[in-house]
Amino acid sequence: MNTSKQHWENVYNTKVPEEVSWFQIYPKTSIAFVEQCNLSPDAHIIDIGGGDSHFADALLDKGFRNIYVLDISSNAIEKAKQRLGTRASKVNWIVSDITEFAPQVQFDLWHDRAAFHFLTTEDSIYKYVSIAEGAIKKGGHLILGTFSENGPKKCSGLEIKQYSAASMSAIFEVSFDRVKCITEDHATPFNTIQNFLFCSFNKK
Repeated sequence: MNTSKQHWENVYNTKVPEEVSWFQIYPKTSIAFVEQCNLSPDAHIIDIGGGDSHFADALLDKGFRNIYVLDISSNAIEKAKQRLGTRASKVNWIVSDITEFAPQVQFDLWHDRAAFHFLTTEDSIYKYVSIAEGAIKKGGHLILGTFSENGPKKCSGLEIKQYSAASMSAIFEVSFDRVKCITEDHATPFNTIQNFLFCSFNKK
């Protein structure tokens, strides 16, 4: 088991949802970005690093029928399945490191509020971008939420990479046009504030 997978399996094995800093009861910012994409109910949507987040729940509530959740941690996905109960069968669950992901379909929307800022080497970032370029349909959408330059430098004990709108756009500019970027303060369950950057892109 690689060290990253071991780390996240342990996190999700030892903590309840309200004990992790990224917990949100409802992912309002992500859903607001999704709504701006005007997707059909049959759109293929993937949540990268989605784990035990409530993003899939919100997509199901909105009537989307082709939802995929990818996470490196099988424990995270099991927790999400338990929470969703019978609705879990309506989601396609994928246990994989994002840099080793081999998509079987192309996506109308790629959403990531969790994984990208944990990639700190040029090689891992290149792999991520290359996989996203191949996995997202022409005209499809990419929504990324990362820690901003005013956000924390570590998360869950791991080093992260901070982004500005300019630095994120530069990484994806070959295959994507930037649509919109905002910053947002996320209040953690521990009453601390983390500043996030959210950007949306369209595949050229």
